[in-house]
Amino acid sequence: MNAVEIAARVTAGELSAEEVVADALSRIAARPELNAVITVCEEEALARARGGVGGALAGVPVLIKDLVDTAGVRTTYGSSIYADHVPEHTAPAVTALEAQGAIVVGKANLDEFAWGVCGQNTFYGDTVNPAAPDRVAGGSSSGNAAALAADMVPLALGTDTGGSVRIPAAACGVVGLKTAIGAVPTDGVFPLAASFDTVGPMARTVADCALAHAVLTATEVPAPAIAGLRVGVLTAYPDLAPPAEPAARDDRALVHAERLRAMGAEVAELSLPVPKADTWAVFYADTALAHAATFPSRRDEYGPLIRSKLDHAMTVTAEQARAGRAALAQWRAVAAREPDVDLVLAPTLGYDDLPPVGVDELGVRLPFSAYARAFSYLGWPAIAVGGLQLAGRDAAVVIGAALALEREGGVR
Repeated sequence: MNAVEIAARVTAGELSAEEVVADALSRIAARPELNAVITVCEEEALARARGGVGGALAGVPVLIKDLVDTAGVRTTYGSSIYADHVPEHTAPAVTALEAQGAIVVGKANLDEFAWGVCGQNTFYGDTVNPAAPDRVAGGSSSGNAAALAADMVPLALGTDTGGSVRIPAAACGVVGLKTAIGAVPTDGVFPLAASFDTVGPMARTVADCALAHAVLTATEVPAPAIAGLRVGVLTAYPDLAPPAEPAARDDRALVHAERLRAMGAEVAELSLPVPKADTWAVFYADTALAHAATFPSRRDEYGPLIRSKLDHAMTVTAEQARAGRAALAQWRAVAAREPDVDLVLAPTLGYDDLPPVGVDELGVRLPFSAYARAFSYLGWPAIAVGGLQLAGRDAAVVIGAALALEREGGVR
């Protein structure tokens, strides 16, 4: 069952929350080889279910990315440094889900400190992709995506700074929604790059993500709608600095154009504006600040991938960061009005084929995440429905379009 069905049946008294939670815990226990879950909250989850729950997510088991604090439950941030860390407070995003009846059943695996796109973790093991075990699961919310694809849970909460909800959703064939910057509080979430960090839901259906988004943002679920929208299709990935040469043409998203036209949308190819200067310095300055308490003082306790990234982050100067922030603000201001479309259609992943297990993440991370990263930098909401990504300035438009696609048979 999906989250919408579970909540309806628990509310109607057709199912007990304890039955649903026990089933999810059993499914998690049955697939340890996936390395999807770092910590299981069996006692806490069953006790909460027995105590009675109600609301829009009544009885829905949810996995929480282990970057997000949960009071009294170990939260490692995917790192050995925080292997025994037990927060005193729960992140507001988790509290919002729980207030509507969701029940936390575990903490999901991730790339160390959420800085990675392949689901690789030196300390807790790489997440295995149930849909393609010889290929990466995507990152950094890898455990969430794998657990959803393996039918362990119907709902998960992840974070997305440069594609970390959408990339694993695409890799594992599920749905991931990046919320607009500031739409959901990031308090109680270990920061990756504070200028871009967001919290968002993951599920097997758009409808479940839409419901969780409504709960997280205290808004209504939008009506399915595509007719009348002006839709732009990206045929080359946008970069975050003035490019030396144009990106190669990529027609993958165009295969959906005729379908959207048939549903009443106005569809045309487009390109996004490009920043006037390099904006990467903003990301790296943010990451260096996030780790100032432990890097470089505890450098040897970090895994090799993130260690090399933080070494580079430490070289960014204050002047480079200031120039990057100015370029980012100018770029966002231009993109607020250009291009003149309601929705952007793009691939989720930069590659048509997933990288193989064991790939050098440093060698693939930039092109692999290019389509997702652009919308993180712009701050726009974006949803990955498998390998197809919808983005725009208005979350209701983005979610409504995704719901319409799902209603018409999903992504083919």
